[in-house]
Order: sequence, then structure tokens, then C-alpha cells
Amino acid sequence: MNIKVVMSKSMPYMIYAEVTPNPATMKFVANHNLAQNGHVYEYTSEAAAKSAPLAQRLFTFPFTRGVFIAQNFVTITKMDGIEWDEIMLELREYISNFLNSGHDVFLPEAEAEANEAKAESGMTAHAKADTPIEEQIVDILDDYVRPAVEGDGGAIHFKSYADGKLTVVLKGSCSGCPSSTVTLKAGIQSLFERMLPEVKEVVAEEE
Repeated sequence: MNIKVVMSKSMPYMIYAEVTPNPATMKFVANHNLAQNGHVYEYTSEAAAKSAPLAQRLFTFPFTRGVFIAQNFVTITKMDGIEWDEIMLELREYISNFLNSGHDVFLPEAEAEANEAKAESGMTAHAKADTPIEEQIVDILDDYVRPAVEGDGGAIHFKSYADGKLTVVLKGSCSGCPSSTVTLKAGIQSLFERMLPEVKEVVAEEE
């Protein structure tokens, strides 16, 4: 399946930048979808992004440590020692020019590679919900947690549930974020305490 982004000629790409709770990441939001079919794509090197031309090009900037693409945004993780106000305008202009020049965000094989990687890791976005309580967990994550996490430039997936302990996977700006532990405890865990008291603890892993 070719997941090249189709853009209306009357609606050019417009990009704006948003800060995230993670000081190492910045979210660049577009007025068109970049990732299709609900997929999220995370890359940590130029070589790993061989099927994602936009991500691969962003790694040519020496300060780029990670690129995460989901829905209509790109989250970029920078190296330490450089400030966002030194590079934000350059990145925003570069992403806008790349997209408006008609370049592919992803090559056709990107989706197959993403599906293969998920299968190898046992993850298909959310892991399979095998019990009624796991189905409730996934519904709560999708309805109440995911929109806020995506708003911060990240993603959250259900991984497992056992003996009152819920394990989730964090990606994008949420991965390695200094405030993620606080968010889990003060936000997500308290939400489950109110909505699904069977969940006693929420812990996170990074992919």
C-alpha cells in the first residue's frame, strides 16, 4: 500500500511548532495528515528511517536524536547543548518546504516494515486484549488518555495487565520525558482508580 500523503493544491501545508512536556522534544503540527491508518512511526537514526524520507532528511541535522511521526505531527528529539530557539524556525521551514515540494513522507514499504516490527515485538499498537478488563483498559486509554498524550506529541499503548498492574508503552515525546512518571501517577493512575479500580498501579516501558 502506498501511503504517500495526498495534498490538495488549494491547501498547502502549514506547520506550527508546539512545546511538549519533554524539554528535549518539540512537536511540529501540520494541517494535513502525515501518517495513515492510525500508525505511528518512531526512528532513532537515519539508517533506521530508510523508508521514511522526511524522517531520514531530518536526521541530516546534526542535533537530531529522534523522529516520531503520527497522525498530523512530527515530534523531533534534539541533542543536549542546543536550545530550541536556535533551531525551531529552521526546522519548521524545512518541514514545510519538504512537504509542499511534494516529497513522500513515507515510501510504500514503510507500513509493511512497521507491521513487521510490531509483530516481532508483540505489539500491534495496543497488545491484544484477551479479557473483559483488558478491553476496558484499552477503551479508557483510547477515549481518555490517548488524545492528551498525542496532544503532547507522543503515543501510549497497552502492553499487559496482571494482578492489578497495568503496563503501557510510551513513545514520542513521552519516551524519556522527565515528567512522564508524574503524569502516570498523578494523571493516568488516578484516572483508572476512578474508572476501573481493579487497576492498582500503572507503569511504563519505552520501546
